[in-house]
Parts: sequence; structure tokens; C-alpha cells
Amino acid sequence: MKYLMTTAAALCATAAWAETPVLKVYTYDSFVSDWGPGPAVEAAFEETCGCDLQLIGAGDGAALLARIKLEGARSEADVVLGLDTNLIAAAKDTGLFAPHSVTADYTLPVAWTDDTFAPYDWGYFAFVHNADMDAPTNFKDLAASDLKIAIQDPRSSTPGLGLLMWVKAAYGDDAASVWSDLSDNVLTVTKGWSESYGLFLEGEADMVLSYTTSPAYHLIAEEDASKAAAAFDEGHYMQVEVAGKLANADQPALADQFLSFMVSDAFQSIIPTTNWMYPAVTPAGGLPDGFETLITPEKSLLLSPEDAAAARDGALAEWRDALAQ
Repeated sequence: MKYLMTTAAALCATAAWAETPVLKVYTYDSFVSDWGPGPAVEAAFEETCGCDLQLIGAGDGAALLARIKLEGARSEADVVLGLDTNLIAAAKDTGLFAPHSVTADYTLPVAWTDDTFAPYDWGYFAFVHNADMDAPTNFKDLAASDLKIAIQDPRSSTPGLGLLMWVKAAYGDDAASVWSDLSDNVLTVTKGWSESYGLFLEGEADMVLSYTTSPAYHLIAEEDASKAAAAFDEGHYMQVEVAGKLANADQPALADQFLSFMVSDAFQSIIPTTNWMYPAVTPAGGLPDGFETLITPEKSLLLSPEDAAAARDGALAEWRDALAQ
């Protein structure tokens, strides 16, 4: 009798598990890390959805789009979270994404009207360094120095691609010359952000391509004020990170629910102290103490999704040719 009851209970549990819908979200590796937003986002969403949220790391940001292109309509993903404005046009060209119905009172520095991708955070690219260092104030001063920088590959990383767009937006036709001058300063090019930031923390690089918000992590999480972001007088390129629903999603209703949850206070309040970016919708409690210490760029740079797509191949060739010298 005990065996029969145990078996029955096991069957019931199996049936209940089988009935639980699974929402699969492709995102970048740092999002799903123990210190990233993933664990808190998963717990918060599962409290409301009656589902199993599976956040699947797929490399760095730009690698997400490459994976979706490879998998095509056969992809297991319902949602892709971690593309940005530099990749939106290319993502739409795949025909793999469906329109969203998200509405929110965004507090982005730019107006948002895109009907396919919804933003969840934003920030400015910057070179992070030790605060006691006399940092350069523009790309030309950096190129003239002996400082070594760690950057990310623009073919796999959204910050890496953002750096190309930063130089292109700041210097236009002179971007190739800037990259030629910078080539001696590039210590290494890593596949993703985590690897290059780790090299900086280990003292291998003097500066690392990251965000103006990165010092907030050290200040708030570690009570360490030894890191700073260099303010560049050319301006800083903005990144707006977005998510979108796959047209062939197995769980389209849950995907819509997740995208709406993404702009809720429950999600947005997680972002500042886990993803260390500015939330797309300011949480009810505002930004954490420490964010007021961050630099505010005097000039914001941002190419439209269409202009970024048009500039990408040429900027990539300029970067590749310079680093091959």
C-alpha cells in the first residue's frame, strides 16, 4: 500500500511538472550569472506566471543574434534579451521577431517608439580605470599614451560593437585613422565583456571598455571607491538594451507577459545593482545611493538603428585592418 501511494504521488508530481509551461529566454552570460539579474528576475517572474522561466546564456550580446540566425525558425527561444540599438535593424531583417504590445513610462534619454523591441536598461560606454590614474580625456590622448586597454570583439560583443560605433559617431571619416593610432594601445580583444573586465581587475590592462556605471558596482557592492570611468570630451556612445519575442515562440502569451513584466517595477528595481546599468523605467524607490557619484557625459552619441546597420561593415573593416598592422 505504501508503495502504491508513493507511486501515485510520484505520478501526480510528474503530471504537475509536465503541465507547467516553460518560457525560454536567450540572454547573455553575465545576465544569468550568480551575481547578475537572472536569479532575481527568475524568482520574481515565476511568482506571477505559474511557469518555469529558463534563462539561457548564449555568449555575449552580439552572439545572441548570430545564434538566432543560425537556429532560424527552429529556435527553442521564446524571447531574446540582450540585443541593443546597434543590432535592431539586423535583427528585424531576419524576419524572426514579432511585434510587441509593451507600454511603459520610459525614462530613457531618447524617445522610444520601436514596435518590435522593448528596452529594459541603458547606459554609456566608457573606459574604466583605477581612480588614482591620470586618465586620458579623449581617444587621441589615449592613442598618444602608453596605456594598455582591454576591449571586446565587435563580432560577438555588444560593447565591442558599441566601441566601433562610438569612434565612428565621434570621428566619422577619420575613424580609420583613430583606430590606426589606437592599435598599439590594444592589449587584447576578448570575446565578451566578462573576460576583458577580469583582465583589468587582475592588473593586466590599464583600462577596460565598460560603462560609466561600472564604478557603481565597486562602490556599492564592494565599498571600494578605487575605480572610475574616464570622461571623454568627444562624448560617450549610448547603449539601449532591448528584448524581443520570436515569431515562432512556443509560448507567445507567456512571452508577451514576460516583456510586460520586464518594464515593471519588480524587474526594473533589480537592474541597477545587478546589471549595473540605468533602468529603462525609473523604479519607485529611485536609483540606489552611489549612482549620483557617476560621471554624466556632456555629450551623448547614438546612431539610429538604420545608420548603425549601414556603418557596421565599414567600421568593422577599419577596426580589423588597424589591429592587423
